[in-house]
Amino acid sequence: MTDPAAAGRPAPVASDASPATLERLTDLFQAAPLAVLTGAGISTDSGIPDYRGAGSPPRTPMSITQFMRDPAYRRRFWAGARVGALRAAGVTPNAGHRALARFEAAGLTNGVITQNVDNLHRLAGSQRVIELHGNGGVIRCTEHGHRFTRDEVLGWFDDLNPGFAERNAAAEIAPDGDAIVGDTDTVTAPSCPECGSILRPDVVYFGEFVPKPVFEAAEALVAGAGGLLLIGTSLAVNTGIRLVHRAQLREIPIAVINRGPTAVDARDSVTVRVEGGAAETLAALEPLLAGG
Repeated sequence: MTDPAAAGRPAPVASDASPATLERLTDLFQAAPLAVLTGAGISTDSGIPDYRGAGSPPRTPMSITQFMRDPAYRRRFWAGARVGALRAAGVTPNAGHRALARFEAAGLTNGVITQNVDNLHRLAGSQRVIELHGNGGVIRCTEHGHRFTRDEVLGWFDDLNPGFAERNAAAEIAPDGDAIVGDTDTVTAPSCPECGSILRPDVVYFGEFVPKPVFEAAEALVAGAGGLLLIGTSLAVNTGIRLVHRAQLREIPIAVINRGPTAVDARDSVTVRVEGGAAETLAALEPLLAGG
């Protein structure tokens, strides 16, 4: 039988994590280094809920317009961030994050482009990390760009709202890692100690765009790669699709590892499709790439 890939056509899409599929995924690394794009699905195994994964309840994320214009939204945000931090203390990189860091160190990948703001790739040891949506651990003021760590600002929240976090410690945790806290009318939101302006996480909110230099850095990873590996993302966000388009224009192979459907499953350019969790698949892949 003629190999479709050898005949100039993409190989059939695989939809399971069988040994044969893992072998085909391993073969993709012959085009190394690969560019990697990750989404929330790689962090679910670290205990961070997913907005769009199977079984996730409907959510309406806060927009930047709501955050900036309505003090009630800011009170709710900071209350949720403070309570959520009680749980986040135990969140650490999982086997998937650590495997990607080792792939980069071995020259199998040229870094990680991530849609996540949880900083877990850096904590796992990845050196070249392009954070499309920013980093939730950095807080900046909206007037002059003064920057602080999230822990600093949450400490100020405690000073302004003594005992609040402890009283609401059992609140549900949302997919962004913050808690869903009900009564926040009496909460005082922290402000910039330098200029008194509104503080916000240094992330891309719904209603904002990925900064041009950040997207250009992500494009550069794809431009320097022999293939694109999509991990734990449904590709519901336009920025991810744009990077897939760049890979398609270069006619490099594309592989998908995800629980549940993605926006590119039906595309001919996807040569390998693994239906499965990121951590378990990458952990199974690593010894194969090492020849073990």
